Amino acid sequence: MSSPVLSIRAFIGARDFAVSRSFYRAFGFSEVVISPALSYFSLQGIGFYLQDAYVQDWVDNSMLFLQVADVEQYWAELAALDLPGTYEGVRVTPIRQEAWGKEGFVYDPSGILWHIGEFNHE
Repeated sequence: MSSPVLSIRAFIGARDFAVSRSFYRAFGFSEVVISPALSYFSLQGIGFYLQDAYVQDWVDNSMLFLQVADVEQYWAELAALDLPGTYEGVRVTPIRQEAWGKEGFVYDPSGILWHIGEFNHE
C-alpha cells in the first residue's frame, strides 16, 4: 500500500453509555461526541470509538492493549484516580512481570478488559 496509514481505531460497547463516557474522561481520555450514540476518545494521539451498544458476549470478549513507556509510573497515576472507588464494576489488578515485559489490567464499567503494559527494552 502506498498511501500512509494514519491510525487504527477499535469500536467498543457500553452497558451504560453515560457511565462509560464519564469513566473514560476520568481515565484521562478526551472525548469528541460524534452522535448521541457514538463518541471518539483519544489520548496522546491514539484513540477508540465508544458506542451506546451492548452485546454481552461481544463486550465480555473485548480487550485493548495500551502500551506505555513506564508502566510503574502509569500505574501510580492510575491508582491515584481511584476509578474502582468511583465506578461500579471497575477493577484494577496489580502489575505482573511476563517474559515480554510488564502489564496490569483494568476492567471498565462494562467489562472491557484493558491490558496496560510496557515491553522489555532490548
